[in-house]
Amino acid sequence: MKILKRIISRYSTLTHREPLKRFHLESKQWLSTFTEELELTDFTQYIDSLKNYEKSGVPKDAGTDSDDGFDLGRMRRLMDRLGNPQSKFKSVHIAGTKGKGSTAAYLSNILRAEGYSVGCYSSPHILSIRERMSVGRMGKPVSSKTLSCLFHRIKQRLDEAVVLENGCLTHFEVLTAVAFTLFAQENIDIAIVETGLGGARDATNIISSSELAASVITTIGEEHLAALGGSLESIAMAKAGIIKQGRPLILGGPFLPHIDRILRDRASLMSSPIVSASDAGIRTTVKGISTFKGRPSQSCDLIIQLNRDFQLSIELCDLNLSMLGSHQLQNAVTATSTALCLRYQGWRISDGSIRVGLENTLLHGRSQFLTSKEAETLALPGSTVLLDGAHTKESAKALLDTIQMTFPDSRLAVVVAMASDKDHLAFAKEFLSGRQLEAVFLTEADIAGGTSRTTSASVLRDCWIRASRELGIKVVDDKMEEWGELFEDKFICTARDSEHELIVAAKNSLSDSLRSANQILRERTQNWPGILVVTGSLHIVSLVLASLNR
Repeated sequence: MKILKRIISRYSTLTHREPLKRFHLESKQWLSTFTEELELTDFTQYIDSLKNYEKSGVPKDAGTDSDDGFDLGRMRRLMDRLGNPQSKFKSVHIAGTKGKGSTAAYLSNILRAEGYSVGCYSSPHILSIRERMSVGRMGKPVSSKTLSCLFHRIKQRLDEAVVLENGCLTHFEVLTAVAFTLFAQENIDIAIVETGLGGARDATNIISSSELAASVITTIGEEHLAALGGSLESIAMAKAGIIKQGRPLILGGPFLPHIDRILRDRASLMSSPIVSASDAGIRTTVKGISTFKGRPSQSCDLIIQLNRDFQLSIELCDLNLSMLGSHQLQNAVTATSTALCLRYQGWRISDGSIRVGLENTLLHGRSQFLTSKEAETLALPGSTVLLDGAHTKESAKALLDTIQMTFPDSRLAVVVAMASDKDHLAFAKEFLSGRQLEAVFLTEADIAGGTSRTTSASVLRDCWIRASRELGIKVVDDKMEEWGELFEDKFICTARDSEHELIVAAKNSLSDSLRSANQILRERTQNWPGILVVTGSLHIVSLVLASLNR
């Protein structure tokens, strides 16, 4: 009873505290960041004035190769007006439900390690829109000055295109056009281009076969169902739209047999040779978790011996990946297979560069453990904080598997915010089925700077309560009329006992959610390892990371 009263007393205090105020980064660093973003005011205001489907949600069937799909003709006319910069360099085009960003980052770093000047275009961003475009040999986001100068140089042509298309040009179309123009201007050797949605009608799918070094499809899953035709099969067909005549296709996977067949049939139709990153000739082993360059890493062996359409081989033992989990190892295999395919085509890529590129890759919001200093900055001293942008059933499972690998005996408190077009119930059930949870706090995060796709904390709470009941999990939630009295009268066991009830609550404030979840976790676990997990979307991850930079 004393433990319970301490929890409730501190929980009540936390509920009324002001949002986080203590941020300790150097003022010079903050001023530099502020000045960088200020330089981009004209550009960001311009693209923010355009239709943004990341913010509003994608229309039904917009990503399908049909009359309802996005108009690629509009994008082609825009690129014609800009001189078709995408024709000035070779590209690797990457589509997939999950794993696009990680695969693109791995491959970009492999090529940079070899000395190539690489342009990488990806989405969404975490803190700054500049993150969507990296250029050169260092892998840093494009500078504000470079991006601003480029924008003002082509603004008149963008204005003309907006008028010509009756105002129908979108936020993503213009960003894509700017990225390709930037890559041509910087005279890159190769571009790594991630699709935004699907593939067939995505704005990036203006790359012709003569410009394409390879196509990559990482995974196929049930996300953006309505926008991509309503079935797993239609999603596969949409993503297969990036396969080009005679150009190699790298398949990540593993895929369901009938989905694999859809992709292979399309490749056959396009006379595209296939490299499968799930082939029996590929062997991977996770040997354990260690520390590499001051971060948790998984030590792996990666061996590829393929002799089908291409003869590809590499043996990387004791490879240290800072991106954790079996799914990230599979992404590394997909990127390595792509690099070997490029090498087969004549690109100079050594085994050493592949190792260095893989080991140097780390992305924000992908199984990201905060440092002790960062946790302290968030007023969570001594806590283990994990950030991950998981927002599907599959990615929730991958996250839980990663936690099991790194902290097998840990208990969890989870802070969740999600977009409205995700399967909240399936996500909740995956989490509740996988690990011992002490508390779940549901909160809210703007999606792409707007609220139209934000799910309210109360709706998420009701979803988690329903999921808990369907799984037979006892819950104490703040929706109960007797919430306060119940906490006074009912004993909640500590983590050392066999049974206790999950606490589920909705709070609009992210900072209050973090503090409350952390306090309950610490009281419940005592000396037992506990992890505070922030997840549900990259947008809630972005809010936490932004707090560290203020």
